Amino acid sequence: IGIVIGEVASLLLTRVIKSQIWGVSVHDPVTFGAVLAVLIAVGISACLVPARRATHVDPLVALRYE
Repeated sequence: IGIVIGEVASLLLTRVIKSQIWGVSVHDPVTFGAVLAVLIAVGISACLVPARRATHVDPLVALRYE
């Protein structure tokens, strides 16, 4: 369901972006690379805090609550 909603939303938002931003194509390699870099940075930063917190937990204590 999420893939279908995401695909429909991306098609609609592509038209909105084309009408709002002149001179920038959604298929422009620089734009595509910038979006990819931002998504990677957001993904890494979202995983960094829980991963760092997990390294400080004693495995026996964590398994005790399972």
